[in-house]
Parts: sequence; C-alpha cells; structure tokens
Amino acid sequence: MSLDLLPAEVTADPWQDPATYWRALTQAIEAQSAPVAVIGVEALRRNALDMVVRGGGLPIRVASKSVRVREVLDAVLRMPGYRGILAFTLAEALWLAEDHDDVVVGYPTADRAALAALTADDAAAARVTLMVDDLAQLDLVDAIAPPSSRAEVRVAIDADASFRSRSLGHVGVHRSPVHTPAEVTALARAISGRPGFRLVGLMMYEAQIAGQPDAEGPADPVIRWMQRRSAEELRHRRAAITASLRDIAALEFVNGGGTGSLESTAADEAVTEVTAGSGLLAGHLFDGYRAFDPAPAAAFALDVVRKPRPDIATVLGGGWIASGPATASRQPQPVWPAGLRTLSREAAGEVQTPLQGEAARDLRVGDRVWFRHAKSGEASERVDRYHLVEDGVLIGSAPTYRGEGKAFL
Repeated sequence: MSLDLLPAEVTADPWQDPATYWRALTQAIEAQSAPVAVIGVEALRRNALDMVVRGGGLPIRVASKSVRVREVLDAVLRMPGYRGILAFTLAEALWLAEDHDDVVVGYPTADRAALAALTADDAAAARVTLMVDDLAQLDLVDAIAPPSSRAEVRVAIDADASFRSRSLGHVGVHRSPVHTPAEVTALARAISGRPGFRLVGLMMYEAQIAGQPDAEGPADPVIRWMQRRSAEELRHRRAAITASLRDIAALEFVNGGGTGSLESTAADEAVTEVTAGSGLLAGHLFDGYRAFDPAPAAAFALDVVRKPRPDIATVLGGGWIASGPATASRQPQPVWPAGLRTLSREAAGEVQTPLQGEAARDLRVGDRVWFRHAKSGEASERVDRYHLVEDGVLIGSAPTYRGEGKAFL
C-alpha cells in the first residue's frame, strides 16, 4: 500500500484518551509478533500539519535520520509545505536521490566509495548537495575524482550555530569549525575559487534551541534565558553571514532550525527553509516543549515474559537507546499500562527490561507493554517495518531502511 496523509485534515485526537488509544493499538496488532512497531496515521498526519503551521510558511526539509522509513518520507513530501530531504550519509542520499531531486547531506562525508559514485553520475551530482566546513573535505573529493574528469559537485557550508556565552561558555553541539562571519566568508571564497565545485547553500543548526526541552524542571528559566539570548545573537550573525555569502555565490537555500525551534527559526528573515523530522514520529523527548504538543505517532510493543516479583514485570528486549548522553532521558519510556517505570540499576536492557509499579501486578506472561522511543529515527534500526494503524484498524505496513536491507549508520 501507499501511505496517504491527504486529504490533510485532522478530525480527532484519539491519543487524548490513553486507555482507549493504547488498547485499540494492542488489539490492532495482536496477531503480530513482538517487538512490533506501530505508526498511528492520525497522529502522524496531525504532527505533519502542525509543523507546517509552526514553520510559518517556509518550506520544511525533512530530516531523514529522524524517520528512516521511505514510505513515510514520501507521504510527507507529498503534503503542501514540505520540500526536499536532509540525509545523514552520502550513501543514503544517493539511494534516496533515485526518486528525489533535492537531497542535502546534513554532515560532511569521507565515504570514498560513495564519493566515487557521486562524481561518476551526472544525474546524482545534480540532485545531491554535500555539506562541508573545511577545505580538506574538498581535497578528498578531488583526490577521488579530479575536477576535469567528473561532474560538478554541489556543496553547502555548515556554519557553527552554537552560542558562546561569557557566563555559560560554549552552549550547543560541536559541529563546524567556522563560526564568525569572517570565517564563513573566507571558506566561501575559497570554495568559489575551486574548479569542480558550486556553492549553493548555507546550513546553521541551532541545537541549543531546537534540541533542548524548556517546559519543565528547575533549570528551565535558565534554559529559556539562554535560548532567547542565543536566538538574538544568531539572528544578527546569520544575517551577516548570509549577506556576505550572497555576494560570493547564488545561494539556493539558507537552512536552519529543527523540530524544537520551527517558530523562532522561521521568523529569521535570512532563513529560506527549515528542517524538521523528529516531530513527525514524535519521540517522548519532544513532550517537554512549551511551543508545541506532538502526538505520539510512533510506538513499539514488547511481550511480558517473566514476573520476578509481583510488582515487577519483565519484557523481552527494550534497550533501544537514543543518541546523545546515556542518561535516563534517552531510554524508551513505558507508556501503557500507565504507571510503569524502569529500574534505576537495570534500566532498559538489550535482552530484557524489568518494569516496576502497581500496574505490573496485573500484567501476566504474554501481555503487551507499549513504549515510546526517546527520539525517532533510531527505533527504525530495530525493526524491519512499522505497522500502520488508522482509526484503530491495521491498514498495512511500511518497511524501515533495515527492512529494505539498508544500514547507513
């Protein structure tokens, strides 16, 4: 089947009644062997529409890392408001470019085989844009295929969007080595002087805003203060960088943002498109934002296989840990039956996960427990397909990258 998110309208929010919602999902997939992953189509549709509204009219480039299901990527890209893919590896981008004509690789690459394939294929070279932040990355391309013997390679600059605070130090992720307008401009001039390359875009990902929950916890006033200061600083710096680069090259896009910062990034006049992906399937990390309230579109169910104590039920599997620091926030969260929690000394295990709480007393061997993954895309590496449920009915399934025999990272 082909997943259809159109006509794009939301008529109900069934997840607002957890007991009914999770029991309906349990019934819909009762014939499937665990671990069984599900996408609630109504929730996915609602999240996709909500992100378009939050994007304020700017096109949204879909971050494939946060999905890793081609049928979902295709369905979202058929919706008004979405345009292009942000891939996470060049090998993945080449695969996706067989069907899509605008694929930007979100991270620099040193994959020699993939670079050789890109430079030998004029059609792929016209569809795929590499991300660079260092001339050494261009040197690697030239070493694989000299400019005189290959297609022109499209590149975009990844400029560091972190916040450098006098009081807090470096806030954000450590990505690009070019941060100031002068540093980015110098790199752009060097790229424009290199034969065989064309500078077409700029990306600045403000992880300290997009990836930082701000709705709960004693540190949130400080987080919100940092995010306001960071957004203000970034708006001025991105404007200066963009103005300088437009004097050097005909930029096709200036990309920014993420699921957690769509509103603030879209309000930046220098930005021409935003990126988002995690908000589609909505891992539980995204429950902690004030600006939006995503629906639990993706979840997975595991079987109870033992009862070591009356108030502990152990499920088989569960250690699907999200990227980032290995803290409790990166563990999958048991969501149904309500009131279950992992044990602090065992957490979510690769082979088994003990769950404690009053709800565990009523669980029996063979019962199902529902979890939400902390982020989004990593869960696709654990299953070969997502089962699609709409209005409580199993309507089909969609293979993950793994289900299509692909493992890029």
